[in-house]
Amino acid sequence: MTSQNVQATISNGAMGKVFTKSDATDGQWDSNTLTDSLSSQQLGILMPNTVITSVQCQYTAGLSAWRIQNSANLTFQRWGFGVKDGLACYQSQSIAPYRINPNDIFTVYPLAVNGAVDTTSTLAWVHTSKGVELFSSVSLNDTATPMTTVVNGQSLGDSMFNSTLRSIHVQAEDGATVDSVEIIDNSGGTVLTLYGGVRGNTAGAMSLEFNLEATGLATMIGKGYALKITTTTG
Repeated sequence: MTSQNVQATISNGAMGKVFTKSDATDGQWDSNTLTDSLSSQQLGILMPNTVITSVQCQYTAGLSAWRIQNSANLTFQRWGFGVKDGLACYQSQSIAPYRINPNDIFTVYPLAVNGAVDTTSTLAWVHTSKGVELFSSVSLNDTATPMTTVVNGQSLGDSMFNSTLRSIHVQAEDGATVDSVEIIDNSGGTVLTLYGGVRGNTAGAMSLEFNLEATGLATMIGKGYALKITTTTG
């Protein structure tokens, strides 16, 4: 499996610490915990009860998600995407204030640039009234492709059945375009279509992190529903 260097500065207006992992394995959460660049301590041990307001996470190439997770009960209260090394922005990578729990760890889920022709890797944070899950897909150009959870490979309907969709945040690999994201019901009908775009230093990009940022949603998720994405490689 491939790996890459991932680093993050986690801070508030008064102080911050740099966390790193030089060999974060692509395509998994396990073993991808970042530690302090000086002391090698985990987030909760180094900064217990500190209120943070910014997470600036950078990956080498491809795409990457991050989360702050309680290692004792496995819940997480803050999550997001990294940006390609050299494209960080303090203002756009701010988060809602969060007080660090002593059990918290900072973990990442990176993916390398997909080497196959006309193929794009994507990640999506899906937030519903049931909780938050990270979804992924590998899609061919102009082909609506189902996204499934990275942890157990479940569809949207299986993972988030009987909940209300609140937001979708999508990141495609560097240089790729998210043409659309669709919610499909159990009869194959289209419930919701959202258009995306490019990100980063690509011409026309509106965000460093997101190819699509859709908030304020209120779609009911039923059994058998699917989340599908259509992309174009860079």
